Amino acid sequence: MSRKAFILHGLFCAALAAAQAYAQDFPSRTIRFVVPFPPGGGTDILARALGPPLNRALGQSVVVDNRTGGNTVIGTEVVLRAPADGHTLLVIAPSFSINPFVRSKLPYDTAKDFSAVARVVQTPLTISVHPSVPAKDVKELIALAHAKPGQLTFATSSIIGGQRLAAELFFRERAKAEIIAVPYNGGAPASTAVMGGHTTILVSNLAEAKQQITAGRLRGIAVMSLTRTAQLPKLPTVAESGYPGFEAANWYGVMIRSATSRPIIERLGSEISKALQSDDVHEHMARVGLDLAYLGPAAFDTYIRGEMQRNERIIKLLKLKLD
Repeated sequence: MSRKAFILHGLFCAALAAAQAYAQDFPSRTIRFVVPFPPGGGTDILARALGPPLNRALGQSVVVDNRTGGNTVIGTEVVLRAPADGHTLLVIAPSFSINPFVRSKLPYDTAKDFSAVARVVQTPLTISVHPSVPAKDVKELIALAHAKPGQLTFATSSIIGGQRLAAELFFRERAKAEIIAVPYNGGAPASTAVMGGHTTILVSNLAEAKQQITAGRLRGIAVMSLTRTAQLPKLPTVAESGYPGFEAANWYGVMIRSATSRPIIERLGSEISKALQSDDVHEHMARVGLDLAYLGPAAFDTYIRGEMQRNERIIKLLKLKLD
């Protein structure tokens, strides 16, 4: 080994040892989950469910910081500006993998500035309506939309996220129905708008619609998974309602600044995996309609890149843009 190579090898080993030592001392202060949506939605529910078991495992407080706006860009930028020391994490939804293709410019590079920690859950998307809407199933809803083109509206939790893409693909591409999108700044405000009669249809995560459907404040029309969900077993799928093969679901996960040391990322991914195995988290997720779907750091990184490729194709098809 040359003298130069020997020195470089020594520096690499020293850096690796320092990173491992730092990871052993991690965390040294409060862990912050930045949620780029308001309280009450699926990402917020997830972050708050993970807090107690991570607090026990890591020995530090875990807080949730809701930073809304900009189709999740504001919250994402908060994490980008935080130290890359593992204490600030970003809870993401599909909008994270959509924003690069609907905006001409972002204050960060989605692929380079962030690394995956864990995919945590998936949740079926649902279609529901205000009880006054004279449609009991998908067939009747689409017939109503065809009879009243441009008069029906659907609410989603963000300007362009997973729910909006799924709704546009179904209503516009598959059903050929002219239904107008009305985006809200989170799942809870979108649900409230439909329950208040301000918007006709809600396309949302099961976690955000289940309680309202069960209580009769919304009428469930269909679930977008290929098979019925045990959470609302009487709700038919879109596929069995005359649109075979149609499927749409949301997923939530945790990201971190890519400059964070790998041992810290791996530890956080491992601790989240353990937290999901605890009875209280498992039961809470099932109760609200979130299905556990864990992927570790490397697998989730691969998954996100696949989602970005898929979403780029869909957005070009639908010609959706924010600027």
